[in-house]
Amino acid sequence: MSLQFHPRTGYFSVVPMRAIWLGAIVVLAGCGERERLTFPTENPASGSGPITEIFQPDAADTVVAGGAPLLIQGRSRDPDGVHMIFFEIGGVNEGFSPLDGGGADEVSFGLQLSTAEHSGDTAFVRIYAVDVLGDTGHAAFRQIRIR
Repeated sequence: MSLQFHPRTGYFSVVPMRAIWLGAIVVLAGCGERERLTFPTENPASGSGPITEIFQPDAADTVVAGGAPLLIQGRSRDPDGVHMIFFEIGGVNEGFSPLDGGGADEVSFGLQLSTAEHSGDTAFVRIYAVDVLGDTGHAAFRQIRIR
């Protein structure tokens, strides 16, 4: 008794040769490169967070006279929409709540920083924003020396 199977001759002889060739062509054509379905997105994300700029004071390192209030102005913009703007103030005892951008493409801000009783101190200002997709942008910095 043998456990080997020997191929039968004429197994495919009942199938016409034309049908075998046609099947081979269909299989090969189906394996070729073809276009894939793509679906457009309405507003693709930029992948980076909002751009934040400080216009006033315009220099990164500024000296101001003590006693007068200092106005810090700027804007954050992002085509995906600005969600929140965050303000970090160090060196002086001041703090500001985050500003809700409401999803606008551009949001302007203005802060009034008190310099009274801070003569000789240095205030460090860091402002950054987050877009509606959760991407955090690069921060804008100012170092303000109070005389």
